[in-house]
Amino acid sequence: MTSVIFMGTPEFAVPVLDGLVGANYDVQLVITQPDRPVGRKQVLQQSPVKQAAVRHGIKVLQPEKLSGSPELAEAIALNADLIVTAAYGQFLPTKFLNSVKIAAVNVHGSLLPKYRGGAPIQYAIINGDTEAGVTIIEMVKKMDAGDMFAQASIPLSRADDAGTVFERLSPVGRDLLLATLPHIIDGTATRTPQPEDQVTFSPTISKDQEHLDFTLTAKEIDQWVRGLRPAVGGWVQLGGQRTKLWAVTPLDETTTAEAGTLLRSGKHELVLAAGNKTVLSIDELQPAGKAKQTVTAYMNGLGRKLEVNTKVID
Repeated sequence: MTSVIFMGTPEFAVPVLDGLVGANYDVQLVITQPDRPVGRKQVLQQSPVKQAAVRHGIKVLQPEKLSGSPELAEAIALNADLIVTAAYGQFLPTKFLNSVKIAAVNVHGSLLPKYRGGAPIQYAIINGDTEAGVTIIEMVKKMDAGDMFAQASIPLSRADDAGTVFERLSPVGRDLLLATLPHIIDGTATRTPQPEDQVTFSPTISKDQEHLDFTLTAKEIDQWVRGLRPAVGGWVQLGGQRTKLWAVTPLDETTTAEAGTLLRSGKHELVLAAGNKTVLSIDELQPAGKAKQTVTAYMNGLGRKLEVNTKVID
């Protein structure tokens, strides 16, 4: 039986781990990020991958930093056949990659060489791509730069946000990995080097990027909102109050008003000017300190204070 060290953290990685176990790979060890405090009450929570590993009865290690840790030495000592990673969240030392008998393989959530880095799915939506995908690559020390073994893609639409794409891509990654691993193991897998002149990057979204820029077009703002959702809500200062926008709709109309100007409002609508003469409606939002609410609920409360034909978003 082929022995595996599996490394991953979020929900995206869970079907991959479950698939390896279900396909009778000998997953000897799971390495995931440490338990983190979550929510307003900062309750300590295990990563989804840790929860899956515990369910399968697999030993779990959670080093804060893998390099130089006792956990790294323990993993190297296993001399496993394979390392398989899926959204683990840390670089792996070269001596660890070289410790396996066959290969270290990564399930990466983009169509490489596009979107190397930690937020490929988010950037696919933010940039308005028509498809997203998964690439199975050999791991090297340089980030997401190894030879490609296989790829698969899915179409994207306005119905998608980062959450739905993660959910749709995860089983695609699982199935692609399980189809590719036997060829990696027996040496028949085709390796395709990544063309360096086509490489783009998708660095982790920063706090500053969560502040939505209303000088962008309505379509671009919508893409940012969906790219950040559901993990975080893009925010603006609406009527002087920090407010997260969870859902917006670009409208098929134009305006000469300055971006951020309230064009019209009513019991069920909040319509604003965006950049380049475009227009959008806000459908779901969350003022600071309050729960998410529909635009109807908002207009029954704080929204009544907003004045039409004035700039209400900074």
